[in-house]
Amino acid sequence: MNAPTLQIRDLNLGFRTYAGMIEVLHGISLHIGRGERVALVGESGSGKSVTARIILGLLQSLRSARISGRVEFEGRDLERLAERERHALRGTKMSMIFQDPTSSLNPVYTIATQFREVLERGNPGIREAQARSQAIAALDDVAISEPERVLNSYPFQLSGGMNQRVMIAMALANEPSLLIADEPGTALDVTVQAQTLKLMRDLVQRHNTAVLFISHNLGVVREFADRVYVIYKGRIVEQGSAAALFEDPRHPYTRALLKAVPRITGGGIPEIEDASESYFAPLVVHEGFGEPGVVG
Repeated sequence: MNAPTLQIRDLNLGFRTYAGMIEVLHGISLHIGRGERVALVGESGSGKSVTARIILGLLQSLRSARISGRVEFEGRDLERLAERERHALRGTKMSMIFQDPTSSLNPVYTIATQFREVLERGNPGIREAQARSQAIAALDDVAISEPERVLNSYPFQLSGGMNQRVMIAMALANEPSLLIADEPGTALDVTVQAQTLKLMRDLVQRHNTAVLFISHNLGVVREFADRVYVIYKGRIVEQGSAAALFEDPRHPYTRALLKAVPRITGGGIPEIEDASESYFAPLVVHEGFGEPGVVG
């Protein structure tokens, strides 16, 4: 069996504050195989985005952060890499799509200038004409009908949906092994969000890219992910295939997230069943992803 593209084992994170240590992540473990689409689902503040930032090496330099555990990328322990080696992975082997495309793009540079910087990370000697040609091809891949006009535009001259497509094109331009998508499309209207997610799903399938898809919306995840990890207060409380989890959610927090998905029939805000602190501690594992049962 080939090693997974990403393997996280017993990841813990805490921040030192004047009030003492605040623990944020508690023993997070997950894996993503080549070409697999895996979702990390939970409400705001549950620990999704900080997990992504640790994978990219963006929190390790903070003196206030205390990180333990093991993060392996393509069989290499990222904590054993020098900072320059880890930096070289970002934007090449590992890419990230952020939640708000407008704030992720620099408003004072054209799309062409920013696209060339991305391509230079994967190919430092690339010529301007070659970079422009590759950028046009990448924008065409994300169904932008006028790539030349978009390249000559500034981000504020484009719609939110167009900027999101530009971000997807940039993230996949260097053919990364791992794509982290942090709530992509959340800032967009529902129709554009659906189009964007379908586009991203088709592209990662074509490139056989492993994806960590971060979201709070299980309705969106159902359409995108192969497997799902549910995170609550920094702990994985349930995991399994998307089909198994939606067919038979075991944990009350997962059931509450499912009930929170908007439906045409309406309904009130769901209450979490049996929401005691002790009840939220166990981890439920579906068949096919380890022995079923409860782990304390």
